[in-house]
Amino acid sequence: MFKRLAPLALATFAVGTDSYVIAGLLPSIADDLDVSTPAAGQLVTVFALVLAASAPVMAAVAGALDRRMALLVALGVFVAGNALTAVGTGYEVVMAARVLTAIGAGTITSTASSTAAAIVEPERRGRALAFVLGGLTLATAVGLPLGTLIGRTDWRITLWAVAGLGLLAAVGVALGVPKVVLPAASLADRLRPLRQRRVLSLLAITAMTFLASYTLYTYIAPALDAATNGSDARLTLILTAWGTGTLAGNLTAGRLVDRRDPTRVLTVALALGTVVLALTPIAVQTLAGAMVWAVIWGGAVGIIVVPQQHRLIALHPTAAPVLLGLNSCAIYTGIALGGALGGLAQQWPALTPPRLGYPAAILTAATLLHHLAAVRRTRASARALAPATPPRDEHRATI
Repeated sequence: MFKRLAPLALATFAVGTDSYVIAGLLPSIADDLDVSTPAAGQLVTVFALVLAASAPVMAAVAGALDRRMALLVALGVFVAGNALTAVGTGYEVVMAARVLTAIGAGTITSTASSTAAAIVEPERRGRALAFVLGGLTLATAVGLPLGTLIGRTDWRITLWAVAGLGLLAAVGVALGVPKVVLPAASLADRLRPLRQRRVLSLLAITAMTFLASYTLYTYIAPALDAATNGSDARLTLILTAWGTGTLAGNLTAGRLVDRRDPTRVLTVALALGTVVLALTPIAVQTLAGAMVWAVIWGGAVGIIVVPQQHRLIALHPTAAPVLLGLNSCAIYTGIALGGALGGLAQQWPALTPPRLGYPAAILTAATLLHHLAAVRRTRASARALAPATPPRDEHRATI
């Protein structure tokens, strides 16, 4: 199983590295392009916003293609966008290149996930999704810190490296992924699930989770100034700890959702995330504290995506590609709004980068409350629709 899934994980690893590494390179990018750090942060915001908006459109356009060909086309656009980013000499050019990259990336994650779900048995779906999404989380553990370290010398080298990863993933997909044909869906078909309250509720949880995380994470480098004392090696060490925690959380979630109720797994992750984000201003004052904080927060973030995808597929198995595409949109909508909110929040003098943990914690707590309320509504509806059990006396009379 994992041999067929490996090229899909490599594709998501390339996308994850590209998505996450910009946050670690913001100071270098801002200096090189002669803009402020919040302005450079909008490269993350625009990338995520375009990805979210274009994903369902591009998925509908590529609906007639088998999943392998759709991935190859998307990876081609992704590689071209990263190459243009690497050669861009002005803020506007780099921004336009990030838009192109986002259009390619928008198709990759959902297509890789739906392909993985289609080529494994239902009872192994959680582990398959965790393995493919492990590419995203492995990017936080390896690609992000390594790319940040390389990019501190020249951030453009990192973008060339990401383009190379995209090419390698394309070769792996071409040679190792079987042809998978799933039912084609028009744009209207893809948006139809948004009429269902339960689908909207699940997508809202995804979006709110990443909105909360990226309010802080987009500005993670300046938030860690006290712990790093300007040391690139220390920043890389903390980012590695965060990524390792994320990877561990992702792999743990894959096994948990195959054995336990995904809603309970999500509840624990959101509660843990709320607490650790609230402690951010205190935890990041020292290197040791920041390391522990990074591992725990990373673990909470790593758990969340798998149960969400599992719940969406279980809701409508035949519409898995559509729902996973919408979930990718929700993820990157949250990332975009989080980057924008983090930039706006810093206009208030009291909200320094480390203190962005406070609004991030509040938003995560709100997500947890929404999740618990949605679970209660779903269970109440299930009880109302279940056939009533006749009272004991009536049962005896019937006999």
